[in-house]
Amino acid sequence: MTNAPATSDVDLWADDILIDPYPTFAALRELGAVVHLTRSDVYAITRYDTIRDVLGDWETFSSTSIGFNPAVNEALAGTSLRSDPPEHTQLRAALSANLTPRALRGLAGRIEEKADATVRELASRGGFDGIDDLARAFPLDIIAELIGFPDEIKANMSRWGLAANEVVGPMNQRTAENFPVAGELYGWCSTVKAEDLAEGSIGRGIFDAEARGEIPEGSAGHIIHQYLAAGLENTVASFANILALFGRHPEQFAKVRDDESLAASALNEVLRYWAPIHAWGRITTRDVEIDRALVPAGSQIAILFGSGNRDERHYENPDVFDVTRNPIDHLSFGYGPHGCAGQGLARMEGLALIRALAKHVTSFAIGDEVRKPANTTRSIHELAVREVVPA
Repeated sequence: MTNAPATSDVDLWADDILIDPYPTFAALRELGAVVHLTRSDVYAITRYDTIRDVLGDWETFSSTSIGFNPAVNEALAGTSLRSDPPEHTQLRAALSANLTPRALRGLAGRIEEKADATVRELASRGGFDGIDDLARAFPLDIIAELIGFPDEIKANMSRWGLAANEVVGPMNQRTAENFPVAGELYGWCSTVKAEDLAEGSIGRGIFDAEARGEIPEGSAGHIIHQYLAAGLENTVASFANILALFGRHPEQFAKVRDDESLAASALNEVLRYWAPIHAWGRITTRDVEIDRALVPAGSQIAILFGSGNRDERHYENPDVFDVTRNPIDHLSFGYGPHGCAGQGLARMEGLALIRALAKHVTSFAIGDEVRKPANTTRSIHELAVREVVPA
């Protein structure tokens, strides 16, 4: 028998929920695998198995509405983020061509060296700004070099990346305030030319693919937009989470210091425990039954990655941070055709950071995490790293 979904009047984008969504996620999971949030008229997908099913079924759960307002979905038309196969397949191939393990192999050494030098220098100071000095500076430099951004664009990357993520939310004050800034990024990406990017960079390679007819004419700028908009802020959030969770749980950091082979497991656990993305959209193309509840065609879906990552039906003691868990199946990189194209690079950077911390830092303390409400990316905005004892 098919029933109507459970309902809740919770505002998924309320400030307090954006700061700490996990109590709300737990309550929603108890209501059902799908919950109709009446205040915003979206259907939240809350449980691990159901999230995987939704992400794997692109024909029923279309990516033509990944954002929670019409304007951002219109702006993202022509990108692999906001498209379904076969268009998505073609655009995704161009986006992923330079992000395969083979393509990234040559970068591994440079990333390890940069992480090592950065952490060694910061550790020698005895304390540093965890966000500006490390969590933001490290991936920003890597992406700027990768795409071949000129200095004037690099100077805008953080501001543009933050805005591009904010406008994916519903049309609230945060979205409205950030549309003009996100528009600067859209505008630059629509006019950028191959010669604007460094010779030999991945950015130049995307324009070469367009010239060869491998991707539609005019789509190179859209793909470059995704490297910045979809990649930078989520990576910054993840790196800040590494610092904060090791600082909160020094006994877990000690385990990684004692056994470097735990670095990959620790990274997976950080990504599981604090998902960098708050909510991401889909839209139903037909009436569909989810866990015996009927969701109508044309319904806006909100995928709650962080809720799935804490689902007690899938993970034992999910509210415990344990670097030995190794949850290789976490949801923070998505799943299915739209699984994060840049996850290989993100893993490479995250592993380099954890190994560098384990190598150069014996112990450290952190100040209070300062978070600001954000529609899409759940980030730490201020984090003081103190009492650093170099190794």
